[in-house]
Amino acid sequence: RLCASHTCSQAPPPPAARRESTSSVSSLSNTGSLALTTAASTRHGCGLLPIMAVRHYTLDFQLSEPADCTTSAQGLQAIFQEQEMTETFHGTDDHGYYATFTGRNGRFVVLRLHSHGFVSVDLQSCAGDDATQVDDLLNALEEKMKVLLHGKIKRSKRLPALLRGEEVDRYWPTADGRLVEYDIDKAVYEQDSPYQNIKILHSRQFGNILILNGDVNLAESDLPYTRAIMGSGKEDYAGKEILILGGGDGGILCEAVKLKPKMITMVEIDQLVIDGCKKHMRKTCGDVLDNLKGDCYEVLVEDCVPVLKKFANEGKTFDYVINDLTAVPISTAPEEDSTWEFLRLILDLSIRVLKPSGKYFTQGNCVNLTEALCLYEEQLGRLCCPVEFSKEVVCVPSYMELWVFYTIWKK
Repeated sequence: RLCASHTCSQAPPPPAARRESTSSVSSLSNTGSLALTTAASTRHGCGLLPIMAVRHYTLDFQLSEPADCTTSAQGLQAIFQEQEMTETFHGTDDHGYYATFTGRNGRFVVLRLHSHGFVSVDLQSCAGDDATQVDDLLNALEEKMKVLLHGKIKRSKRLPALLRGEEVDRYWPTADGRLVEYDIDKAVYEQDSPYQNIKILHSRQFGNILILNGDVNLAESDLPYTRAIMGSGKEDYAGKEILILGGGDGGILCEAVKLKPKMITMVEIDQLVIDGCKKHMRKTCGDVLDNLKGDCYEVLVEDCVPVLKKFANEGKTFDYVINDLTAVPISTAPEEDSTWEFLRLILDLSIRVLKPSGKYFTQGNCVNLTEALCLYEEQLGRLCCPVEFSKEVVCVPSYMELWVFYTIWKK
């Protein structure tokens, strides 16, 4: 999550971050491929298609043995000729047959018959193209390949169209580098703050989704996230002092206020996140962000590091510290160059302001990033005082992956 004291970094992200940039995610992923999850309602161009959008279709065949590339390619040529598409042959070599086909309507096809027994068809068409005709072309190619390669096809796979160049982006990576297509139909808010790009997009399934620097943070459907980072209903907040770090979407603050605490102090660096969420994430924050002060809470629009240092110097302590920050700083003067050093700084300061019987809650990362989670747990052994911890795995709806949450307390 990217709500306060954060900046983009090429360093591997620790687990206390919801989503990092695509390059950072890739650095932690052991896979080189992207798995595509697609909502049925957006298949074959049924979503919003502005004039500059391009549909990208794929059709693949896995063969039980290599095919005669030249014969197979010649068998497909009649289909492209019927579509008035012009072939450009790029040669046969040790890698098989490679040709492109272009049509007057903007269609562009790449046909590859690999020598090791794999056939791939990539088709691009412009938004104004007739989607039915494109489907007919792909259907004809698929049926013809079944005739030409009868008995040799182990598996064929045709994915829904990837929609590129839309006004509203619907593709966002999971933390472990897989590609997910969301059912996004419109953008409701976008601003560039001094710290980050802020988007709130509407999903038909998940409601409005807060996205910071291209990372999915929280949707209106994601109450399980908020409950998990508050202890999953196992804690008694009544009459207690609570410190929230980040949390600009207002979800934690809204739920905590309902539990009748003595006082909540929330520290969020980005006023524009608050402004966007109080208008467009009402199902998450209710009315708590309408005013920065309430009967039992105060929101400080500041960098959390100097605030934590001030509280530590004053001897101010809290029953609960809820860290809803990312691990990568956006502070204008970061304390440490290392991501992990910054993370440990936040942990150390938070433990210093935690009462002896208090608890510290934070998110981790997705369960697949086991190395990052282990690195985070190593940091817990390097704090200013000994601590113990437990963790819980929760399914957060809009994340489309299982997420780890930590509870930490002093020994």
